[in-house]
Amino acid sequence: MEVLQGVWEVVSSIFTNSGYLYFFTADGGWKNLVMILIAFFFLYLGIKKGYEPLLMVPIAFGMLLANLPGANLAVQYHDLQGFIDLLAGRLTDANGVVLTPGLMDFLYFGVKAGIYPPLIFLGIGAMTDFTSLIANPISFLLGAAAQLGIAVAYFVAICLHYDPAQAGSIAIIGGADGPTAIFVTSKLAPEMLGAIAVAAYSYMALVPVIQPPIMRALTTKKERSVVMQTLRPVSKREKIIFPIAVTVIVALLLPDAGVLVGMLMLGNLLKESGQTERIAKAAQNELMNIVTILLGLSVGATTSGQSFLNLKTAGIILLGIVAFACGTAGGVIFGKILYLVTGGKINPLIGAAGVSAVPMAARVAQTEGQRENPSNFLLMHAMGPNVSGVIGSAVAAGVLLTLLK
Repeated sequence: MEVLQGVWEVVSSIFTNSGYLYFFTADGGWKNLVMILIAFFFLYLGIKKGYEPLLMVPIAFGMLLANLPGANLAVQYHDLQGFIDLLAGRLTDANGVVLTPGLMDFLYFGVKAGIYPPLIFLGIGAMTDFTSLIANPISFLLGAAAQLGIAVAYFVAICLHYDPAQAGSIAIIGGADGPTAIFVTSKLAPEMLGAIAVAAYSYMALVPVIQPPIMRALTTKKERSVVMQTLRPVSKREKIIFPIAVTVIVALLLPDAGVLVGMLMLGNLLKESGQTERIAKAAQNELMNIVTILLGLSVGATTSGQSFLNLKTAGIILLGIVAFACGTAGGVIFGKILYLVTGGKINPLIGAAGVSAVPMAARVAQTEGQRENPSNFLLMHAMGPNVSGVIGSAVAAGVLLTLLK
């Protein structure tokens, strides 16, 4: 009997000190349970549906870890001073208990210090072919027009009484570039990072769902059927000069955009120079993969239930879709203007690819074009605005940081 009682006491003690009881006894414990269910949903989207799996899966798993009570796997600070205070034992929880740093706190330092997003851009640059943009410079205008969503979302957020820094962080979702959104938010409104990242990557993953209705609503069958002329050949010299020139022009104009644009263009120069193939491949593969894991996991770990489940997060999600939809509409509308100016030589659908969800947005333009005209091949034409959108979102980030930080 004493043995059974001893066993019961051990089992009871384990359960009492486990995280299971926390869900039902702690104030707000139910929020952690809800966030775990949301993490399961995002894991389903990434694994089963294949929606941006390289970042969706790490972010969702980071979300899961952050909401396991007692595991100490949620990020516990928002700024660099908070990290110093955490290490020094000066941060406490709601009950006055001193917080101890965990794994995610150290990994998140790479986000807050602005390390991971530029390294992601380095890898993106090494994988990006700017040939379509160089061959058709008018694509720059389409990529710029697709940043309309950033401006619209910013002013709507201001009208809804978000402060300018928070409004800028929400607005950058319209650029449809996850690393840029994370970079800007970590500087302007780090307390909103989890919600911004989840919104940005969710909408990027849903490009094939969100964009087509907008594209069809704003264009006619005749416009969607336009077959564009074959792009001119681009020389190796042009491919080498392009990243150098863009870096100099953008960094001098907007120093705050220099780190993102500079890393993007360095990656591309490594690819195009013909002399650095080994490190170009390292940037495309090993470096990109490692940083993606660290970025996704640490960003997901900022989404603890207590900080994530609130009305402000709901507002971010709603404004994010406004930003993304307006960005798509801005690109298509400017595409229609070019259609008229060029006498019908530009298919307005490629304007939707001006958001920087590479290459998914370009594929959507290709699909919609072939829906109306099976012989139409818009992919290479759409890649011009698509990669221009990557540059455009980095430039927009520089503008927001210059004005708001």
